[in-house]
Amino acid sequence: MRDSDTQDGTLDGERAASSSRSGARPARGPRAPRVSPRRETLTATLLRSPGKLYSRLVCVEGDQLSLQIQDTPGGTQIQDSLPQVVDSLSKCVQWAEGFLLVYSITDYDSYLSIRPLYQHIRKVHPDSRAPVIIVGNKGDLLHARQVQTQDGIQLANELGSLFLEISTSENYEDVCDVFQHLCKEVGKLHNLGGARRRVPAIPRPRSPNMQDLKRRFKQALVSKVKAPSTLG
Repeated sequence: MRDSDTQDGTLDGERAASSSRSGARPARGPRAPRVSPRRETLTATLLRSPGKLYSRLVCVEGDQLSLQIQDTPGGTQIQDSLPQVVDSLSKCVQWAEGFLLVYSITDYDSYLSIRPLYQHIRKVHPDSRAPVIIVGNKGDLLHARQVQTQDGIQLANELGSLFLEISTSENYEDVCDVFQHLCKEVGKLHNLGGARRRVPAIPRPRSPNMQDLKRRFKQALVSKVKAPSTLG
């Protein structure tokens, strides 16, 4: 993505929204009663700025889910990217089960990057029905709009994706709704035909912070073992 907010031209887009208004949400059907909550791990990729991994526990229709979000490199045209950039992007895409492709309505170039990113996802996952939601961000900046809502809807329809237009600066609930819908779409795949959750093709990336903590903990143990005894 190009912007610092929810950086644009990214993915971690999805939903076939028929509304043309910013922040519009699809109608919600009645929720089925749950006998007991279950725990699952859902994985999503957010193509924005590179490298960060976030983990959150979320509740979706009575189910407690562990959501892992990979913040991956985006905002560039795939065909113009260096091989190492494409390879890094492929690794980020390969382990995820759902995707958000985000562009800014004030940046037409970020909108143009969505289709190549979508095509790259399907290239990495040729047999997968992993949901992709296309998100138009900065819906509050109507005076600077370069991408019309209908353009986003049309692109989503062409790609068979879902679409939402939101403003992350005005309403955090819009962001929550995006991830809620992504979780629901991934959950549908999990429940389809009683199928079990897909095993990722490659191990999920670990949080750099957790790796650093483990490294320092190990160093502390080694130092303690090597320390000379002060007893007799």
